[in-house]
Amino acid sequence: MVFRKLPGVSASGMGLRLSQKFVFLLFLSGLVTLCFGALFFLPDSVRLKRIFLSKTEVQAVTVGSDNDVREHPKRPGKEQEHLRGMTPAKGDSKQKSLSRKPSVSHEEAEAGGKAQEDMALSRSKPESASEKATSADHHGASSDAFSFKKFQKCLLKATLGTDGGRPADPQTNERREKVKEMMKFAWDNYKRYAWGKNELRPLTKNGHIGNMFGGLRGASIIDSLDTLYIMGLMDEYNDAKEWVQTSLDLNSNGEASLFEVNIRYVGGLLSAYYLTGEELFKSKAVELGEKLLPAFSTPTGIPRGVINLGSGTSWSWGWASAGSSILAEFGTLHLEFVHLTELSNNPIYKEKVMNIRKLLNKIEKPHGLYPNFLSPVSGNWVQHHVSIGGLGDSFYEYLIKSYLMSDKKDEDAKKMYYTAMEAIEANLVQKSPGGLTYMAEWRGGILDHKMGHLACFSGGMIGIGADDGAPEKRQHYLDLAAEITHTCHESYTRSTTKLGPEAFRFDSGAEATATRLSDRYYILRPEVIESYMYMWRLTHDPKYRDWGWEAVEALEQHCRVESGFSGIRDVYTMTVSHDNMQQSFFLSETLKYLYLLFSDDDLLPFEDWVFNTEAHPLPIVRKITLPSHASIRL
Repeated sequence: MVFRKLPGVSASGMGLRLSQKFVFLLFLSGLVTLCFGALFFLPDSVRLKRIFLSKTEVQAVTVGSDNDVREHPKRPGKEQEHLRGMTPAKGDSKQKSLSRKPSVSHEEAEAGGKAQEDMALSRSKPESASEKATSADHHGASSDAFSFKKFQKCLLKATLGTDGGRPADPQTNERREKVKEMMKFAWDNYKRYAWGKNELRPLTKNGHIGNMFGGLRGASIIDSLDTLYIMGLMDEYNDAKEWVQTSLDLNSNGEASLFEVNIRYVGGLLSAYYLTGEELFKSKAVELGEKLLPAFSTPTGIPRGVINLGSGTSWSWGWASAGSSILAEFGTLHLEFVHLTELSNNPIYKEKVMNIRKLLNKIEKPHGLYPNFLSPVSGNWVQHHVSIGGLGDSFYEYLIKSYLMSDKKDEDAKKMYYTAMEAIEANLVQKSPGGLTYMAEWRGGILDHKMGHLACFSGGMIGIGADDGAPEKRQHYLDLAAEITHTCHESYTRSTTKLGPEAFRFDSGAEATATRLSDRYYILRPEVIESYMYMWRLTHDPKYRDWGWEAVEALEQHCRVESGFSGIRDVYTMTVSHDNMQQSFFLSETLKYLYLLFSDDDLLPFEDWVFNTEAHPLPIVRKITLPSHASIRL
């Protein structure tokens, strides 16, 4: 640095007077203070911190760590076909298109982790995450922050069971093999006629893209990854993995459903990573998760339902009342976003979903119920319509599953779930004259005695929550779960095809029957079978497997066509009219739940896994202590 000599100033001290030296040193010290202040206090300085702090000082990424994030207090009907492209949505919220799972510490566990690790790694011969320890993930966190091998040691049981969940009973095993054949048939036809498109049109033998994934492709591929893997269809799985590696382009610039992209793409990629250790799936999940964040840029932090994945612009569905956001959509992010935080070492994902919790806890709930529409601007309810089916369903599912995924440490989720269940029982649960228990819908105090197919997931939900409420209510919840599952089974048995309608009613003398033409269709939905699977695991009552087999036979007779499986337009007629759509959730959910129903309980054991609302298994978060060092977390 050159200083110009001032006239009449001594050359000593580089030509600076003592006062000038003092000013210069003051300037330097201020600059240093400013730099280090920015380093340690700016919100996105975690990468810089790693440069200066030792590994013991930088918080390690841990699946479900409750220290790495500031904790906030605390799953379409035909009329909304645009939610799932040209086909009826999988939920008024999954509808599940609108349809329809924090962090923790746990007792020490000695995992049969090595056996699990060997099984998972040999099944697909993946490139282990630990073998890439020198590489950085999408957010710059070194891979020693999350180790796939360490994660496996946190599992209490082998993920795929002692023999892949193969049942000893020959008849049950024969049924399981039939479901596997159905999956291979559906997949082979998708690959032959619709490869790379989102879904197969089996009658016309072509692909369907739709408009709810914002330009993303391959929804059936992403949704099928874990199903193929757990069924041992490894050639098919490897074809799917190769497509993800070479053809999954996340740089789309279209209008996407935040909810659908999250549960299908993010959930599917996360699940594939945790099952196989393939680093590819992890990096894609985190990259896509980052593209969803702008949807949360609202005055309240409640995300809007539609986002342009390229520009980040977001808005609410045009049909949603007063520009509102949908309960089942913004309430079905928690499971995936917690895992995004843990894999990326970026707290923002968990912060976003915890902020939703904070707002929901603060606002008044009419009769303790959660209406389906909420303004992302004011944070107030827009309409007092409450449903455990479409528009509301998976919000409740994710409360109990958040609690279970946290290894039962997320007390806030637990409290919210059981408080909501009390209000649901007091206001929505009804008994028909014929003795069927059902969930009505609530419209500002007026009951609509209708139950949607989507609401039939609730039998399983109530069942898995039975153990963790008040002990004296355990049997009550199990009985309620069984009654609702029975009612949903009746909606199947009372149809001509033995498949359930989209919605069924309990008024004007009707019970568990669709009375409107617009409710008579079936689009390969999984919710009734989902409850069969949960109730089988909870009770081992053989009727649930028998009911599942009835569904398999009906699917084979009425939905299987020459080139795949198709939904039908009227479950009450034997003259079948197909809708020409093999939904991706048929591969992800319906067939997976059937396969699990006919498998032993050690295939994806509940001790280690919860399923997101698209049936993608995600691991339970727990802490174990290793003999050689400090405790680690899954």
